[in-house]
Amino acid sequence: MRRYKRTLVAVGLATAVVTGTAGWATGNGQRPVTGPPPGTAAWRADTSLGRALPDPASAAPHDIAAFFRALTPAQRHGLARRHPSVVGNLDGAPVSLRYEANARTVRQDPRWAHLAGRQILAFDPRGRGQVAEVYGDLGRSRHVAVVVPGSDIDAGTYDRPSDPYGTPAGMAGQLRAATGGRTAVIAWAGYTTPVGVGLDAAAGDLAEAGAARLTRFTDGLAAAGAPAPAVFCHSYGSVVCGLAAPRLKAKDLVVFGSPGMRAENVADLRTTARVWAAKDASDWISKVPHTRFLGLGHGPDPAAPAFGARRVPAAGAHGHTGYFAPGTDSLRSFAAIAEGTLTDGTPGEGSGR
Repeated sequence: MRRYKRTLVAVGLATAVVTGTAGWATGNGQRPVTGPPPGTAAWRADTSLGRALPDPASAAPHDIAAFFRALTPAQRHGLARRHPSVVGNLDGAPVSLRYEANARTVRQDPRWAHLAGRQILAFDPRGRGQVAEVYGDLGRSRHVAVVVPGSDIDAGTYDRPSDPYGTPAGMAGQLRAATGGRTAVIAWAGYTTPVGVGLDAAAGDLAEAGAARLTRFTDGLAAAGAPAPAVFCHSYGSVVCGLAAPRLKAKDLVVFGSPGMRAENVADLRTTARVWAAKDASDWISKVPHTRFLGLGHGPDPAAPAFGARRVPAAGAHGHTGYFAPGTDSLRSFAAIAEGTLTDGTPGEGSGR
Protein backbone atom coordinates (compact mmCIF):
# COMPACT_ATOMS: atom_id res chain seq x y z
CA MET A 1 0.00 0.00 0.00
CA ARG A 2 2.83 2.40 0.87
CA ARG A 3 4.45 1.78 -2.51
CA TYR A 4 1.09 2.35 -4.21
CA LYS A 5 0.69 5.69 -2.44
CA ARG A 6 4.22 6.75 -3.39
CA THR A 7 3.45 5.94 -7.01
CA LEU A 8 0.29 8.03 -6.96
CA VAL A 9 2.20 10.96 -5.50
CA ALA A 10 4.90 10.57 -8.16
CA VAL A 11 2.34 10.49 -10.95
CA GLY A 12 0.65 13.57 -9.52
CA LEU A 13 3.94 15.39 -9.55
CA ALA A 14 4.72 14.15 -13.04
CA THR A 15 1.40 15.60 -14.18
CA ALA A 16 2.24 18.95 -12.63
CA VAL A 17 5.87 19.15 -13.73
CA VAL A 18 6.25 17.71 -17.19
CA THR A 19 8.16 18.00 -20.37
CA GLY A 20 8.10 21.30 -22.09
CA THR A 21 9.59 24.70 -22.48
CA ALA A 22 6.73 26.72 -21.01
CA GLY A 23 7.65 25.98 -17.40
CA TRP A 24 4.94 26.09 -14.75
CA ALA A 25 1.89 26.79 -16.88
CA THR A 26 -1.58 25.38 -17.18
CA GLY A 27 -1.95 22.75 -19.87
CA ASN A 28 -4.53 22.86 -22.62
CA GLY A 29 -5.76 19.59 -24.11
CA GLN A 30 -4.66 19.13 -27.72
CA ARG A 31 -6.03 16.96 -30.49
CA PRO A 32 -3.26 15.62 -32.75
CA VAL A 33 -3.27 16.50 -36.41
CA THR A 34 -3.19 13.21 -38.33
CA GLY A 35 -4.07 11.88 -41.75
CA PRO A 36 -3.18 13.11 -45.23
CA PRO A 37 -2.49 16.81 -45.89
CA PRO A 38 -5.07 19.44 -46.88
CA GLY A 39 -6.05 19.27 -50.53
CA THR A 40 -5.93 15.48 -50.69
CA ALA A 41 -9.47 15.21 -52.11
CA ALA A 42 -8.58 17.39 -55.11
CA TRP A 43 -5.33 15.47 -55.59
CA ARG A 44 -7.17 12.16 -55.66
CA ALA A 45 -9.63 13.52 -58.22
CA ASP A 46 -6.85 14.75 -60.55
CA THR A 47 -6.71 12.65 -63.74
CA SER A 48 -4.53 15.04 -65.75
CA LEU A 49 -1.78 12.43 -66.12
CA GLY A 50 -4.20 9.80 -67.39
CA ARG A 51 -3.87 7.70 -64.25
CA ALA A 52 -4.48 7.88 -60.54
CA LEU A 53 -1.99 9.81 -58.45
CA PRO A 54 -0.43 8.02 -55.45
CA ASP A 55 -2.70 8.26 -52.42
CA PRO A 56 -1.05 10.45 -49.73
CA ALA A 57 -2.78 8.38 -47.05
CA SER A 58 -1.45 4.99 -48.10
CA ALA A 59 1.40 5.22 -50.63
CA ALA A 60 4.81 4.47 -49.13
CA PRO A 61 7.49 7.17 -49.53
CA HIS A 62 9.61 4.95 -51.78
CA ASP A 63 6.61 4.48 -54.10
CA ILE A 64 6.03 8.24 -54.15
CA ALA A 65 9.70 8.77 -55.02
CA ALA A 66 9.42 6.27 -57.89
CA PHE A 67 6.26 8.00 -59.13
CA PHE A 68 7.97 11.38 -59.37
CA ARG A 69 11.08 9.93 -61.01
CA ALA A 70 8.87 8.70 -63.85
CA LEU A 71 7.44 12.17 -64.54
CA THR A 72 8.79 14.88 -66.81
CA PRO A 73 9.89 18.17 -65.20
CA ALA A 74 6.80 19.86 -66.62
CA GLN A 75 4.53 17.25 -65.06
CA ARG A 76 6.23 17.57 -61.65
CA HIS A 77 5.96 21.35 -61.59
CA GLY A 78 2.38 21.18 -62.83
CA LEU A 79 1.41 19.02 -59.86
CA ALA A 80 3.19 21.40 -57.47
CA ARG A 81 1.25 24.34 -58.92
CA ARG A 82 -2.14 22.60 -58.79
CA HIS A 83 -1.68 20.84 -55.45
CA PRO A 84 0.95 22.71 -53.41
CA SER A 85 -0.37 21.65 -50.01
CA VAL A 86 -0.14 17.98 -51.00
CA VAL A 87 3.19 18.01 -52.84
CA GLY A 88 4.77 20.11 -50.09
CA ASN A 89 3.96 17.44 -47.49
CA LEU A 90 4.42 14.34 -49.61
CA ASP A 91 7.22 12.31 -48.04
CA GLY A 92 9.29 10.86 -50.86
CA ALA A 93 8.68 13.71 -53.30
CA PRO A 94 11.79 15.55 -54.58
CA VAL A 95 13.12 17.99 -51.99
CA SER A 96 13.35 20.97 -54.35
CA LEU A 97 9.79 20.37 -55.52
CA ARG A 98 8.57 20.38 -51.93
CA TYR A 99 10.33 23.70 -51.36
CA GLU A 100 8.57 25.10 -54.42
CA ALA A 101 5.17 23.82 -53.36
CA ASN A 102 5.44 25.06 -49.78
CA ALA A 103 6.57 28.48 -50.95
CA ARG A 104 3.28 28.71 -52.83
CA THR A 105 1.29 27.62 -49.79
CA VAL A 106 2.81 30.05 -47.29
CA ARG A 107 2.39 32.98 -49.70
CA GLN A 108 -1.37 32.39 -49.72
CA ASP A 109 -1.82 33.34 -46.04
CA PRO A 110 -0.27 36.44 -44.41
CA ARG A 111 -0.05 34.60 -41.08
CA TRP A 112 2.83 32.57 -42.49
CA ALA A 113 4.69 35.38 -44.24
CA HIS A 114 7.69 34.77 -41.96
CA LEU A 115 8.20 31.42 -43.72
CA ALA A 116 8.46 32.88 -47.23
CA GLY A 117 11.81 32.54 -48.93
CA ARG A 118 12.95 29.72 -46.64
CA GLN A 119 13.63 26.05 -47.36
CA ILE A 120 10.34 24.67 -46.05
CA LEU A 121 10.25 20.91 -46.45
CA ALA A 122 6.81 20.46 -44.88
CA PHE A 123 4.03 22.82 -43.93
CA ASP A 124 0.58 21.97 -42.61
CA PRO A 125 -1.59 24.92 -41.48
CA ARG A 126 -4.14 22.76 -39.67
CA GLY A 127 -4.45 23.23 -35.93
CA ARG A 128 -1.58 25.32 -34.58
CA GLY A 129 0.44 24.64 -37.72
CA GLN A 130 3.32 22.26 -38.36
CA VAL A 131 6.53 22.98 -40.24
CA ALA A 132 9.89 21.48 -41.16
CA GLU A 133 12.69 23.77 -42.30
CA VAL A 134 16.04 22.74 -43.79
CA TYR A 135 19.26 24.54 -42.92
CA GLY A 136 21.90 23.76 -45.54
CA ASP A 137 21.92 21.70 -48.73
CA LEU A 138 19.97 18.52 -48.08
CA GLY A 139 20.80 17.13 -51.51
CA ARG A 140 24.58 17.47 -51.22
CA SER A 141 25.42 17.20 -47.55
CA ARG A 142 27.12 13.99 -46.46
CA HIS A 143 25.54 14.27 -43.03
CA VAL A 144 22.00 15.12 -41.99
CA ALA A 145 20.47 15.86 -38.60
CA VAL A 146 16.86 16.27 -37.50
CA VAL A 147 15.80 18.26 -34.41
CA VAL A 148 12.58 17.09 -32.71
CA PRO A 149 11.21 19.62 -30.18
CA GLY A 150 9.19 19.32 -27.00
CA SER A 151 6.11 21.15 -25.74
CA ASP A 152 4.73 24.52 -26.85
CA ILE A 153 6.20 24.35 -30.35
CA ASP A 154 4.24 24.88 -33.55
CA ALA A 155 4.57 26.75 -36.86
CA GLY A 156 4.26 30.08 -35.06
CA THR A 157 6.74 29.39 -32.26
CA TYR A 158 9.35 27.04 -33.73
CA ASP A 159 11.60 30.02 -34.53
CA ARG A 160 11.76 32.79 -31.91
CA PRO A 161 14.65 35.28 -32.02
CA SER A 162 14.14 35.86 -28.30
CA ASP A 163 14.93 32.19 -27.62
CA PRO A 164 17.87 31.42 -29.94
CA TYR A 165 18.83 28.07 -28.41
CA GLY A 166 15.50 26.76 -27.12
CA THR A 167 13.49 26.46 -30.33
CA PRO A 168 14.00 23.83 -33.03
CA ALA A 169 15.00 26.50 -35.55
CA GLY A 170 17.54 27.94 -33.12
CA MET A 171 18.88 24.50 -32.30
CA ALA A 172 19.17 23.62 -35.99
CA GLY A 173 21.02 26.83 -36.80
CA GLN A 174 23.44 26.38 -33.90
CA LEU A 175 24.11 22.74 -34.79
CA ARG A 176 24.79 23.56 -38.43
CA ALA A 177 27.18 26.34 -37.40
CA ALA A 178 28.95 24.02 -34.97
CA THR A 179 29.64 21.56 -37.80
CA GLY A 180 31.14 24.33 -39.91
CA GLY A 181 28.18 24.18 -42.26
CA ARG A 182 29.01 20.62 -43.29
CA THR A 183 25.77 19.09 -41.95
CA ALA A 184 22.28 19.80 -43.26
CA VAL A 185 19.99 20.20 -40.27
CA ILE A 186 16.19 20.00 -40.29
CA ALA A 187 14.09 21.74 -37.66
CA TRP A 188 11.13 19.36 -37.55
CA ALA A 189 8.10 20.84 -35.80
CA GLY A 190 6.00 18.21 -37.52
CA TYR A 191 3.65 16.98 -34.79
CA THR A 192 1.08 18.38 -32.39
CA THR A 193 2.99 19.16 -29.19
CA PRO A 194 1.54 19.57 -25.69
CA VAL A 195 0.70 23.11 -24.62
CA GLY A 196 1.88 24.12 -21.17
CA VAL A 197 1.91 21.66 -18.31
CA GLY A 198 -0.98 19.23 -18.13
CA LEU A 199 -2.10 15.69 -18.84
CA ASP A 200 -1.03 15.88 -22.50
CA ALA A 201 2.59 16.27 -21.44
CA ALA A 202 2.39 13.44 -18.92
CA ALA A 203 0.60 11.09 -21.33
CA GLY A 204 1.76 9.47 -24.55
CA ASP A 205 -1.12 10.13 -26.96
CA LEU A 206 0.45 13.11 -28.73
CA ALA A 207 3.81 11.33 -28.79
CA GLU A 208 2.30 8.27 -30.45
CA ALA A 209 0.78 10.41 -33.21
CA GLY A 210 4.07 12.29 -33.53
CA ALA A 211 6.08 9.07 -33.73
CA ALA A 212 4.07 7.92 -36.75
CA ARG A 213 4.67 11.26 -38.49
CA LEU A 214 8.39 11.28 -37.63
CA THR A 215 8.83 7.73 -38.89
CA ARG A 216 7.21 8.56 -42.20
CA PHE A 217 9.26 11.75 -42.45
CA THR A 218 12.56 9.86 -42.10
CA ASP A 219 11.28 7.24 -44.57
CA GLY A 220 10.76 10.15 -46.97
CA LEU A 221 14.30 11.40 -46.45
CA ALA A 222 15.65 7.95 -47.26
CA ALA A 223 13.43 7.70 -50.35
CA ALA A 224 14.73 11.08 -51.53
CA GLY A 225 18.31 9.83 -51.24
CA ALA A 226 19.38 11.63 -48.06
CA PRO A 227 21.80 9.93 -45.65
CA ALA A 228 20.38 8.38 -42.48
CA PRO A 229 20.14 11.27 -40.02
CA ALA A 230 21.21 11.81 -36.47
CA VAL A 231 17.97 12.66 -34.67
CA PHE A 232 18.15 15.08 -31.73
CA CYS A 233 15.17 14.87 -29.40
CA HIS A 234 14.43 17.52 -26.78
CA SER A 235 12.17 17.10 -23.76
CA TYR A 236 8.75 15.67 -24.80
CA GLY A 237 10.31 15.14 -28.23
CA SER A 238 12.34 12.33 -26.67
CA VAL A 239 9.07 10.55 -25.88
CA VAL A 240 8.20 10.85 -29.58
CA CYS A 241 11.61 9.48 -30.55
CA GLY A 242 11.39 6.64 -28.05
CA LEU A 243 8.09 5.44 -29.50
CA ALA A 244 9.38 5.87 -33.06
CA ALA A 245 12.75 4.21 -32.40
CA PRO A 246 12.01 0.66 -33.65
CA ARG A 247 10.96 1.99 -37.07
CA LEU A 248 13.02 5.17 -37.30
CA LYS A 249 15.61 5.35 -40.08
CA ALA A 250 18.35 7.04 -38.05
CA LYS A 251 22.04 6.43 -37.41
CA ASP A 252 22.00 8.17 -34.02
CA LEU A 253 19.28 8.97 -31.51
CA VAL A 254 20.24 11.77 -29.14
CA VAL A 255 17.96 12.77 -26.25
CA PHE A 256 18.49 15.74 -23.94
CA GLY A 257 16.37 17.18 -21.16
CA SER A 258 14.32 13.99 -21.39
CA PRO A 259 11.44 12.98 -19.11
CA GLY A 260 11.79 9.39 -20.38
CA MET A 261 11.40 7.50 -23.63
CA ARG A 262 8.65 5.04 -22.67
CA ALA A 263 11.31 2.35 -22.63
CA GLU A 264 13.04 0.57 -19.76
CA ASN A 265 16.50 0.75 -21.33
CA VAL A 266 18.33 1.04 -24.65
CA ALA A 267 17.59 -2.57 -25.59
CA ASP A 268 13.88 -1.92 -25.05
CA LEU A 269 13.99 0.76 -27.78
CA ARG A 270 14.69 -1.98 -30.35
CA THR A 271 16.76 0.30 -32.55
CA THR A 272 20.00 -0.17 -34.48
CA ALA A 273 20.82 3.52 -33.96
CA ARG A 274 23.38 4.54 -31.38
CA VAL A 275 21.54 6.07 -28.42
CA TRP A 276 22.98 9.09 -26.59
CA ALA A 277 21.68 11.10 -23.63
CA ALA A 278 22.51 14.46 -22.04
CA LYS A 279 21.16 16.18 -18.95
CA ASP A 280 22.61 19.14 -17.09
CA ALA A 281 22.24 19.33 -13.32
CA SER A 282 20.47 22.71 -13.61
CA ASP A 283 17.75 21.31 -15.89
CA TRP A 284 14.39 21.32 -14.08
CA ILE A 285 13.50 18.09 -15.87
CA SER A 286 15.44 16.38 -13.06
CA LYS A 287 12.47 17.10 -10.79
CA VAL A 288 10.15 14.98 -12.94
CA PRO A 289 9.63 11.51 -11.40
CA HIS A 290 10.76 8.85 -13.85
CA THR A 291 7.84 6.50 -13.43
CA ARG A 292 4.85 5.20 -15.37
CA PHE A 293 1.43 4.47 -13.94
CA LEU A 294 -2.01 4.23 -15.58
CA GLY A 295 -0.59 5.66 -18.81
CA LEU A 296 1.02 8.70 -17.16
CA GLY A 297 4.75 9.37 -16.94
CA HIS A 298 7.42 8.29 -19.40
CA GLY A 299 9.61 5.80 -17.56
CA PRO A 300 13.30 5.65 -16.60
CA ASP A 301 15.72 8.52 -17.08
CA PRO A 302 17.70 7.97 -20.32
CA ALA A 303 20.62 9.89 -18.76
CA ALA A 304 20.87 7.44 -15.86
CA PRO A 305 23.74 4.92 -16.25
CA ALA A 306 21.35 1.98 -15.86
CA PHE A 307 19.48 2.98 -19.02
CA GLY A 308 22.56 2.16 -21.10
CA ALA A 309 22.75 5.21 -23.37
CA ARG A 310 26.07 6.73 -24.33
CA ARG A 311 26.48 9.79 -22.15
CA VAL A 312 26.97 13.24 -23.65
CA PRO A 313 28.78 15.79 -21.43
CA ALA A 314 26.53 18.75 -20.71
CA ALA A 315 28.80 21.16 -18.83
CA GLY A 316 27.63 24.74 -19.35
CA ALA A 317 24.21 23.77 -20.71
CA HIS A 318 22.26 25.77 -18.15
CA GLY A 319 18.57 25.07 -17.69
CA HIS A 320 16.18 23.12 -19.85
CA THR A 321 16.93 24.85 -23.15
CA GLY A 322 20.66 25.54 -22.96
CA TYR A 323 22.07 22.44 -24.63
CA PHE A 324 22.75 24.18 -27.97
CA ALA A 325 24.28 27.33 -26.49
CA PRO A 326 27.65 28.19 -28.07
CA GLY A 327 30.65 27.04 -26.07
CA THR A 328 28.86 24.19 -24.27
CA ASP A 329 30.25 20.67 -24.14
CA SER A 330 26.86 19.41 -25.27
CA LEU A 331 26.88 21.43 -28.52
CA ARG A 332 30.43 20.35 -29.34
CA SER A 333 29.46 16.73 -28.74
CA PHE A 334 26.24 17.07 -30.73
CA ALA A 335 28.20 18.40 -33.70
CA ALA A 336 30.63 15.48 -33.50
CA ILE A 337 27.75 13.01 -33.33
CA ALA A 338 26.07 14.62 -36.35
CA GLU A 339 29.30 14.34 -38.35
CA GLY A 340 30.00 10.81 -37.19
CA THR A 341 33.29 11.67 -35.50
CA LEU A 342 32.21 10.91 -31.93
CA THR A 343 32.21 7.13 -32.04
CA ASP A 344 33.95 5.93 -28.91
CA GLY A 345 31.38 6.75 -26.25
CA THR A 346 30.40 3.89 -23.99
CA PRO A 347 27.29 3.38 -21.85
CA GLY A 348 27.44 5.47 -18.71
CA GLU A 349 30.39 7.66 -19.83
CA GLY A 350 30.60 11.41 -20.12
CA SER A 351 28.17 12.51 -17.40
CA GLY A 352 27.86 16.25 -17.26
CA ARG A 353 26.19 16.11 -13.86
